[in-house]
Amino acid sequence: MKLLLNKPKKIIVTKPPKGGGTPPGRALLRQAFLALIIFFSLVSIYSFVRDSSKSVEEISLSSLAEEISLGNVISIAVVGDKLEITFRDSEEEKVSKKEAGTALTTTLKNYDVSPEALSKVDIEVKSDQGFLYWFASLAPIVLPIAFIVFFLWFLSRQVKGAGMQAFTFGQSKARMTHPDDKSQKVTFKDVAGCREAKEELREIVDFLKNPKKFLDIGARIPKGILLMGAPGTGKTLLARAVAGEAGVSFFSISGSEFVEMFVGVGASRVRDLFDLAKKAAPAIIFIDEIDAVGRVRGTGVGGGNDEREQTLNQILVELDGFEPNEKVIVMAATNRPDVLDPALLRPGRFDRRVTLDLPDRRDREEILLIHAREKPFAEDVNLVLIAERTPGFSGADLYSLMNEAAILAAREERGKVSQFDLIRSIEKVMLGPERKSHILSQKEKRLTAFHEAGHAVVASVLPYADPVHKISIISRGRAAGYVLKLPLEDRKLQSRKEFLDDIAVALGGYVVEKTIFDDLTTGPSNDLQVATALARDMVTKYGMSEKMGPIALEGVGGKPIFGLGVGDKEYSEKVGAEIDAEVSKIMNEAMKKVEKIIKDHRKVLDTIAARLIEVETIEQKEFEEMLVVHGITPKKKKDIEHQA
Repeated sequence: MKLLLNKPKKIIVTKPPKGGGTPPGRALLRQAFLALIIFFSLVSIYSFVRDSSKSVEEISLSSLAEEISLGNVISIAVVGDKLEITFRDSEEEKVSKKEAGTALTTTLKNYDVSPEALSKVDIEVKSDQGFLYWFASLAPIVLPIAFIVFFLWFLSRQVKGAGMQAFTFGQSKARMTHPDDKSQKVTFKDVAGCREAKEELREIVDFLKNPKKFLDIGARIPKGILLMGAPGTGKTLLARAVAGEAGVSFFSISGSEFVEMFVGVGASRVRDLFDLAKKAAPAIIFIDEIDAVGRVRGTGVGGGNDEREQTLNQILVELDGFEPNEKVIVMAATNRPDVLDPALLRPGRFDRRVTLDLPDRRDREEILLIHAREKPFAEDVNLVLIAERTPGFSGADLYSLMNEAAILAAREERGKVSQFDLIRSIEKVMLGPERKSHILSQKEKRLTAFHEAGHAVVASVLPYADPVHKISIISRGRAAGYVLKLPLEDRKLQSRKEFLDDIAVALGGYVVEKTIFDDLTTGPSNDLQVATALARDMVTKYGMSEKMGPIALEGVGGKPIFGLGVGDKEYSEKVGAEIDAEVSKIMNEAMKKVEKIIKDHRKVLDTIAARLIEVETIEQKEFEEMLVVHGITPKKKKDIEHQA
């Protein structure tokens, strides 16, 4: 069971990379073993062929003389010392050998062959030359030697390749995008939203195209631009768009690709990367996830890796080493600017910082239009409505939404994407696919229906809670049911009253289970985690506790804002106990508020739960009609503006 407060955190399951790299030594042994197998196979084949050619029967000279005397021999071919004999009554040939250095006729006369019998035999002397003769003679010697030479050459080539890899170990592994490569070219037209960021970066494009007007007046364009923003906001895409607009070479590399187990390799790769960019100038160097090497030095964070600090030092030196007329811009991206070393951010290095926020409603509509270019849509598609129902979505989330909608349409064998596909893909991106195989029992279904109805009723009664758009008891992802709450408009700030109402809404399912069923299940566990985290942030981060006052005790993720050690607290145990007491107080006050709401609106709660058991899903229109019947006025945009 899960309550959506604007947008849930996504759970990412990582898989180990497939096939990983084979160690060079093991690869060399494998190739040597393969060469040996090939060598012995060829030798075996040659020996087999050679042995099979020896199927001709060989006779002695005395037997040959006897056969000639009997008149059984037709012809004899003399090839060197070898005799090829053809018999009268048999087509099969036989072979024999004569005495070396002696004529065949002389040898046969010595065996008492009469001249009359010898005259009846056709004796032909053949030349002992030709390719086949020499090949047959030399192959047993030359071929094994040739195979051994090839085998040694193959091994030496592999060893040489491994040695060359050692020499190229410090070379940059950056991927270069050539300005003439239209297949990978991206411009500002392909980047929706980020209006302020694009305006900030147009100066960089102008400098790369026409640096003279800046240099003539004594202006120096920033050497480094740091793109900061949440994951999926388009930092990498915007960097590529700057290179595409300027028409310059684009070198992209990840911060983690600099660091190796050998000290000095990262610094060598940094030098090589900057040398390549200077030769290809005008160019842009883009370092993604620069926090992998740009963390604060001297803290021991990251295992005290000296190689990382060496790499960072080399980046700092290269940034300072640029000449004013060198047309090389360094761009970097990170979603954790708070951990970067101050030396990176000082003037003269990454002194221009561009922040990319999550897109607002107008930006989301533009992003959806870009991703809809190559997708056929049905007539009922309304991207404005989709943009309104996706607050908190990043550009990557919106891309995934459009892609999932197209997949759903293709799966159902439809040629066009409909509005229903887009609505379903919103929930799929937020929560995951429907788990249709996860069937609840009647008891669990009733409990889940009341649980989700409790969230919805509390959200509808409290003035500062977001309105409900959908209630469902169909399992999605890890949630057995969910209530989709979306704000009527985008907001950058959240007030104390809104936090308190969000905590109360999160406790709606817990209170319903405790009040109606007089029991508790594991269903509200996620709701309690969300509510407790909000209450603690109110006390320790936002100064919204009357007792603790305006003081920030923790930073992002519950870490101390002054301390560098992991888990260390910058406040005493007494202050920690007071924080726990304040959190408990906020939670208990919210629970009392929810208990009163459930008691006062029990009829509408029963009605919504009964309807959920029947249809499993209630959309916003039907839900608001139920509220009106029971005297509850649904929230409208003007009500929110009046509260503001």
